[in-house]
Amino acid sequence: GNLSLADIGWVIATGYGRVIVPFANETVTEISCHARGASWLFPNVRTVLDMGGQDCKAIRCDEQGRLVNFVMNDKCAAGTGRFMEVMAQVMELPLEDIGGLSLLASQEIRINSTCTVFGKSEVASLIRQGKDRKDILAGLHVAIVNRVHTLLRKVGIKPELAITGGIAKNMGVVRRLEERVGLTALLPPEPEIVGALGAALFGQDRLPKK
Repeated sequence: GNLSLADIGWVIATGYGRVIVPFANETVTEISCHARGASWLFPNVRTVLDMGGQDCKAIRCDEQGRLVNFVMNDKCAAGTGRFMEVMAQVMELPLEDIGGLSLLASQEIRINSTCTVFGKSEVASLIRQGKDRKDILAGLHVAIVNRVHTLLRKVGIKPELAITGGIAKNMGVVRRLEERVGLTALLPPEPEIVGALGAALFGQDRLPKK
């Protein structure tokens, strides 16, 4: 609430904008911060899938929450919150409803493109053909899970698995991914702030030295 900079011992900036935070004492990558934050919440976590708005990262960490390995999809919006947002807009559905609706489908309509631009026109075409939106959503969710599963396999899926980032709130993605990897995912109560939590923990480490 009423904190001023004088009340704060050490500031760590993380995320895409970390280099432009003028009052930060230090910067740490969001990958290390997600590993650290997830490990603090779930001490047995070894694999973290961070599904954010702009990119998707598969992260492996050790028992101290230290980063061991990672793979990221940052070249395109496929498999990210932005992709889901665009698809929800095309379907004229609230973003928070699409995961649950996808689980009510009677079939999965194959979506050929996880490119946001091509996927958008593919979905619009399916709607014009009168296809059930739930079935289209099921296909979209399967396409995303296929993509993130490939990232996870590259780092090696070692239990326990945690999912961070906003898409952790999408049950359509979470349930399908759990089926695919044969694990129950650990879900933070506030998945969007796990990176910030990790940054705060790194900041706390620095304090005794100050």
